[in-house]
Amino acid sequence: MILMASVAEPARDWVGRARTNLVAWWVPQGAMLAGLFLSPPARTIIWVIALAWMGTACMVNARRCGRTHCRFTGPYYLAMIVPVLALAMVSAGLVAWAALAAVVVFGSKMIWWATERAWGRYS
Repeated sequence: MILMASVAEPARDWVGRARTNLVAWWVPQGAMLAGLFLSPPARTIIWVIALAWMGTACMVNARRCGRTHCRFTGPYYLAMIVPVLALAMVSAGLVAWAALAAVVVFGSKMIWWATERAWGRYS
């Protein structure tokens, strides 16, 4: 089986489509925000699902259209599941969870900015 490299196709980019962008990234981020007001076990489940959803969406989008930052934010979101599980195991307070939320959001925005600045929107 020959794997073909994806070609940069802005028309196939989920980030540029309002509905897919909403479903793939904004709804899960909203769920994570809402999860801050729930019990730690519920918060953990919501955050793990949301991060796995966003990470998978990024990796699929990178393959679909060649979006540069998606190659990096996908694995980043998946890696952020580890600190979520760590916070759940140590019974961290709301401040720690809010700090982790800030790291997740700020980190993904920095990855987006840095990678697309360095290599362009599609690569």
